[in-house]
Amino acid sequence: MGIGNNWREKAKYRGSEENMELTELQKQITEPDRECEARAEKHWMQLAKPLSGLGKFETMVTQIAGIQRTEQIRLHKKALLVFCADNGVVEEGVTQTGQDVTAVVAGNFLKGETTACKMAQIAGVDLFPIDIGMIRDVEGVSRPEDKVAYGTKNMAKEPAMTRKEAWNAIETGIRKAKERKAEGYQILLTGEMGIGNTTAASAITAVMLNRPVEQVTGRGAGLTGEGVRRKVQAIQRAVEINQPDRREPLDVLAKVGSLDIAGMCGAMLGAALMQMPVVLDGALSMTAALLAVALVPACRSYLIASHVSKEPSCQLLKESLYLDPVLNADMNLGEGTGAVALMPLLDMAAKVYFEMPTFEGIEIKPYEVLK
Repeated sequence: MGIGNNWREKAKYRGSEENMELTELQKQITEPDRECEARAEKHWMQLAKPLSGLGKFETMVTQIAGIQRTEQIRLHKKALLVFCADNGVVEEGVTQTGQDVTAVVAGNFLKGETTACKMAQIAGVDLFPIDIGMIRDVEGVSRPEDKVAYGTKNMAKEPAMTRKEAWNAIETGIRKAKERKAEGYQILLTGEMGIGNTTAASAITAVMLNRPVEQVTGRGAGLTGEGVRRKVQAIQRAVEINQPDRREPLDVLAKVGSLDIAGMCGAMLGAALMQMPVVLDGALSMTAALLAVALVPACRSYLIASHVSKEPSCQLLKESLYLDPVLNADMNLGEGTGAVALMPLLDMAAKVYFEMPTFEGIEIKPYEVLK
């Protein structure tokens, strides 16, 4: 069953500061402008090409028209937010590499030496690495106002973070979306970097979708069969020890989540608040989207799914969120690479949308809409 507008009735929140702020978010994040969507769809129908010939790309452009509240969509300035954080659960042997890799890759983002950087250069995307919870600081990336904690605790032994830390990370993501909007960015992409974060993503997905841990847990960055077994056992212990309440998304995030997932969740809420489309990457950002939609159901209309990753949870997540990803390329890298890969294709669709002549303009009888 997908997460729909009835989630708010099912969820329960404690009387707290974040409860008041969440209630305000729920009021301020509204559905896109359906009239603008209708005008964009009508324009597609008038273009001198087979009806719906560009398939999902026409749907995306139409969706963006509603989000931006204009059929004259704007996609010139694109920002990729890459949230970087470490996870205490790596103590359980759930990864091939140590936590020091997170900081190394974060530093390489500044040098333009990661996969996402190379792809972003081609796609015209500006990349912003954010240290929301690495175990050590990286010059040029780490900022006190962004860093919520120096990594999470080992969720197989205790809650990954406090409820306050989880909410602070969401707020950081919201603030980052607002900053990009103020700088003139028109579309937001989400990415992450954090050794051990697929363990947190699988734990959140298992709890939120009420699925067996084995069904939603994959190899991450290349675990052996024995490594996957340890990963499953660690998640099962985490759920048993912490007893996260699936009716309360913030409780799930705090007990078995990660700071980078929390940051992406906040960025999605912030994008919706700022009336910006937000492009998801793979399973990690879909997990963040699952939480964002559970917290504010209207946020779902602002989400664009880029691709289906090899993580076993991805299919379940896209079905639960009613998302229809464009790419199926067996990608499994993270960093927002799938979201970046979608951008040149979306630019092509926008080029057709704005510059293709109409049937009337070239004096050709339009195609008839089949009933």
